[in-house]
Amino acid sequence: MGLDGQKLYVYIEVEGEQRLVGLIHQTTATEGRFSYSKEYLQRRDAAAISCGLPLQDERFDEVRTRSFFEGLLPEGFTRRSVAGWIHAGANEYLTILAGLGKECLGAVKILEHPDEAGQSRYEPLTEQQVRELAREGASKSAEIVAQSHLSLAGASGKVGLYYHPEELKWYQPIGDAPSTHIVKQSHVRLEALVTNEQLALMTAGSCGLMVPDSFIINLDRARDEDVLLATERFDRIFSGKDKVKEAFPIPLRLHQEDFAQGLQISPAEKYESKGDRYLNRCFNLLRRFSSNPIEDQERLWKILMFDLLIGNTDNHIKNISLLYSKNLKSLRLAPAYDIVSTCVYDASTRDMAIYLGEECSLDHINRHSIEQAAQEAGLGSRLALRWLDTLADKFEASLQSACEELTSLGFAQAPHLRELILERSGYRLIF
Repeated sequence: MGLDGQKLYVYIEVEGEQRLVGLIHQTTATEGRFSYSKEYLQRRDAAAISCGLPLQDERFDEVRTRSFFEGLLPEGFTRRSVAGWIHAGANEYLTILAGLGKECLGAVKILEHPDEAGQSRYEPLTEQQVRELAREGASKSAEIVAQSHLSLAGASGKVGLYYHPEELKWYQPIGDAPSTHIVKQSHVRLEALVTNEQLALMTAGSCGLMVPDSFIINLDRARDEDVLLATERFDRIFSGKDKVKEAFPIPLRLHQEDFAQGLQISPAEKYESKGDRYLNRCFNLLRRFSSNPIEDQERLWKILMFDLLIGNTDNHIKNISLLYSKNLKSLRLAPAYDIVSTCVYDASTRDMAIYLGEECSLDHINRHSIEQAAQEAGLGSRLALRWLDTLADKFEASLQSACEELTSLGFAQAPHLRELILERSGYRLIF
């Protein structure tokens, strides 16, 4: 059915203030064209909402519009579930965005009506509801996503929740109430996934990578059905002068976009095919847009090298992001996130999501591949190898320390995960 003339209103939060940025002019449920509003463009402090959507008077075409806005949506089971509940097709991204766009990753908000007065509150989660979230996995998280009207990009099995540290309680944000943490379940087919990710994040932090704070919620005996991984959102910050709603301090939203959005690459193409040159394009994006491109190029290189050392073959370009300042005037590489040692699972691919030189297989990447990758990235190969070696020198001790800490907290699978990582990851193959 045609939707010509219907619009979605795009807002962005700037230093706590909601601003109308522009409109998505719909033609169908799957096609629309974004344009900045004249009023927004006339502001002295106007800033683009994406590297791929520069400030301009003209409407963007459907492909460029979709590349950014579809990237705000969940994928997989969660997207299909939400689409079913709102009686839409899974490919009808604009219809789904209208339903979920009140609280997205970053600072963008999508409304069907200008200045729409939506619900905004926090509902306490009982211990039983938190247990259901851990035990029922993707189905429960999809239900919460639909109830909250909250959109988290990426695969299913995660929700945004508000954590009240003084009460030690979790709350479900409703409407456009911001969350503070992303909470993930273990996976029915991937054993100890929560422990795996926390082990990887702790190791990465100890190796010097910038990672968000995270912790495991252990509801019983640290079994997969008893645990959740809570990761603090780096795109939500408390400023010390926060607004308060019903005794809840409200964090500011920081805008972010992943590299697929910034490079105008469809979420369906987040895994590189040979010849796509994602490495080159990612580093060029930093050189063009980062407020500190020298430091951010080093940080990105170390993230990619850590993925190799830990054996994370799910290191696709939606798992790397740019984080904007409160006033949108500067942007930097975001902290590393969604790091998992996929190589410990027999069913997982051995192919990295981003090519290093001519290779993507963990079994074939070597120092020559890494030299080629450094050249493609525009880095000096000698310097890039030194950064890799510095990481590698810290890796095994950092992994051991993280393993011991998790074991002391009752996560008995940590030592076995450590052994598998050392046996199957790129660490042993290269060093």
